[in-house]
This record gives sequence, C-alpha cells and structure tokens, in this order.
Amino acid sequence: MSKLTLYENRFFDSEPSVRSIARELYEGIKNLPIVSPHGHTDLAWFSQNSPFPDPTELLIIPDHYVFRMLYSQRIPLEALGVPTRDGSPVEHDHKKIWQLFADNFYLFDGTPTGIWLNHVLSTVFDIDETLDLNTALDIYDQVNAKLQTPEYLPQALYDRFNIELLSTTDPAESDLKHHRTIKNSDWTGNVIPTFRPDGVTDLSRVDWHHNIKNLSDVTDIDINSYKNFIHALEKQRSYFKEMGAVATDQGVLSPHTHELTKIEADTIFERALKGNTNAGDAELFTAHMLMEMAKMSLEDGLVMQIHPGSMRNHNSVIFEKFGLDKGCDIPVQVEFTNNLYELLNKYGNNADLTIIIFTLDETTYSRELAPLAGHYPALKLGPPWWFHDSIEGMKRFREQTTETAGIYNTVGFNDDTRAFPSIPARHDVARRVDCNFLAGLVARHIIDIEAAHKMSRALTYELVKKGYNLN
Repeated sequence: MSKLTLYENRFFDSEPSVRSIARELYEGIKNLPIVSPHGHTDLAWFSQNSPFPDPTELLIIPDHYVFRMLYSQRIPLEALGVPTRDGSPVEHDHKKIWQLFADNFYLFDGTPTGIWLNHVLSTVFDIDETLDLNTALDIYDQVNAKLQTPEYLPQALYDRFNIELLSTTDPAESDLKHHRTIKNSDWTGNVIPTFRPDGVTDLSRVDWHHNIKNLSDVTDIDINSYKNFIHALEKQRSYFKEMGAVATDQGVLSPHTHELTKIEADTIFERALKGNTNAGDAELFTAHMLMEMAKMSLEDGLVMQIHPGSMRNHNSVIFEKFGLDKGCDIPVQVEFTNNLYELLNKYGNNADLTIIIFTLDETTYSRELAPLAGHYPALKLGPPWWFHDSIEGMKRFREQTTETAGIYNTVGFNDDTRAFPSIPARHDVARRVDCNFLAGLVARHIIDIEAAHKMSRALTYELVKKGYNLN
C-alpha cells in the first residue's frame, strides 16, 4: 500500500530559483475565491441539495474524461454503468464498477484526469492511500460514508470549495426551473445559467424540430417564421438575464461567420421548418446566427463565447447506443483569420461587446488568435480548453499568446466541467501553472516580482470578473 501524497511544490519548475518564485506567487493567490463562468454541472444537485448517490455515480459514470480512457483500453461502457439510450442492460453493481476503475487507475498516470482525481480523493475526501486494485473497496467505503453526511451535500461542498460564482450551460429552450428554485430559496450560493442556442441554431441536428417546438412552448411564440424565431431567442435571452446569466455559448464546428440577407435567412429557415434543407443550409445558417448572436450581445450585454473545432460524436456506434457527450468528440483543424473577418469587421471594434474565443487547434495560438485578440477591442482569448486543460497545454498557451496579446486580452481560467468535486483541483492546477510561467519571466528579468504578483492575481481572479462583466 502506498501513500497518496500531494507535494507542496507540485507542477513548479525543478530549477530552484524559479520554483521559489512560483511558490511565493502561489501563496499570494491560492486562497482566492473560485469564479467558474463556464461549466456543465447538474443544477438539480444544488436546487434539491440531496446527497450524492455513491462514489461511482459521482466520479465515474457521468465523467467522459474517465470512461473514454477506459474505453480506449477495450473496457466496454456497459461495464462502467454508462446508461444506454434504449435502456438495454448495463452493469448496476457500483462497487464492481469502482473495482474495475481502480484496477485500471494506472492508465491515468501523467494525465490531467489522474491529477484531478488524486486531488479530489486527497483534499475533498481525506483519502491517504493510493487508489489501486487492493485499496479500491476500502476507499469506496470511505468516500461513500462521507457522501451520506451533511458536510458533503452539494450546497455545503459549494461553500467549502470557496466558490464565488458557478455557471451552468443551459439550452436556449430551457425553462430554467432549477434556477428558479434556487433563486426562490434561502441558499446564498451564486449559480447562474448560460444561454446555449446550438439546439435551435444548428439546422443539422436531428432534434432541431423538437427543440424549436420547446422554444416555441417556453416563449409562447409560434415559431412559424424566421422573424418569430429571432423574437423568441431575444425573449429567452432576456429571461436568462433575469435569472442571472452573463454569457451565451455557441459550440460550432467552424467559426465561419457570414451575414445573410433577410430574404436568404427567411428562405433557409422556411426550408428547415418543412424539413427540406440542403447540404449547405446548416453551415450558412450557423455562420449567420453567429452574426445575429453578436448583434444581440451588443444590445443586451451578454458576453458571447464561441467554442469551435470539435467534431461531435465521431464514433457513430457509441453515439447511436449511448448518445451525446460520451468522449467521442475529436478536435479538427480550424482557421480563424478569414472565418472571423465579417464578424470582427462589423462588431470587433466595439468596446461595449465582449467575444471570447476558444480553440482546440493549438497551431492557431501564435499565428492567428494572439494577433487578433491583440488588436480587436471586442475579442478576448478563452483559456486552454478540453484536451488542452492540462499542465503542458496551459504552458503552451501562455508561451504562444503572451508576447503578442499579453495576459490582459485573456479571461483567466474556467473549468468547463461536469465533475463538480474536481472544480477546486482544476483551478489549483491552473493557478500553479500560471504562477510557474510568471516565475520564469521574473527569473529571466522580463518582468519584476511586483508585476508578477499583480499578474498572478489578475489571472486567478480579476480577469475572469472583468471578462464576464461580473464586477
């Protein structure tokens, strides 16, 4: 049995002078509140505040970071208890699933997921032994016992994690019932929605007509025309703002932007209502709706987030059997300079608008994104996202963007997670990596220590508040 140890200087440079500076910077910011403006946690956890079911239900079954790795090693998703779309049998013995996970926990060595999980076990659940095939059931019982106590209820953990704000991501057609429950309760936690219109702006989705009907129902607007569609979106954005929203989020394959004429938009939308769209309609309509979303953001003040470059559901076999968000989304090459040309030339010079762009294509950092954000007042760079939410990914991001865009054209860190207990772990990694990056600049006399302290606080807390208009 080996001890689970989180070293005080983890992730800092091995060179003593850099490590010492990094440690000094980290000590100054490590206890700042967590601001999480983009995430995917289950809001029902907080509105109902019921105990989490068990360790397997909390840490394995909903986390595609975990089961995609196990699936790559030929462990079926059924064996991990991942629900099927048609209700066909999967493993229901959660201790058996946990044991299988622990038997293969070594697969996560050197990965962000392994780092996050060890942090969760050590700091959230006070586990002091390494998870493996021999310790699996003992650790399961320890974690499960804690989950039944009041200190581990969702709202209590929110407070314990020192979360100042937590955002969920909600479909445009959502009635936000759980947000209403929280808003009308005595709990003081600040959990807000984010407006995600993809389900009604992406004409290629198989559930598009269903989502349009839901949008029509929730807004009480008969969406029988493009004009009424826009009216319904504007009405929902206003409702989301009333419920605390500060941002929208568009997940697109390509960041291509192009403004259609009113007649062109009407024509495509009419074809979509009739189920007669052609191959290019969805791409053109998405490009047009990015322009429309920017226009609406300029009018209502919601920050516009764009997450391009992920081919969703690449594994059609898994998608057909298990549905969305099962670890099958794969990055693709993306071009920004030409694709964002129309959007930035129409709206990018307006300082009253904030557009935050993310990427899964690291080759664009220094070539396109840093120069664009280093010029256009409206454009800011989101943090390393998804596959690059890692020690080396964050390091590459800072190295390739800081010289051109500085840090003040970025928006700090967001965790983008469904795994609620991992939020402190993810933020801690980001804080340590940023402090280490700044320490390297100090050691080479590129900046002085006073500037580094100011920058570390900005990266941890101030930029996210400013970027999402939270001040």
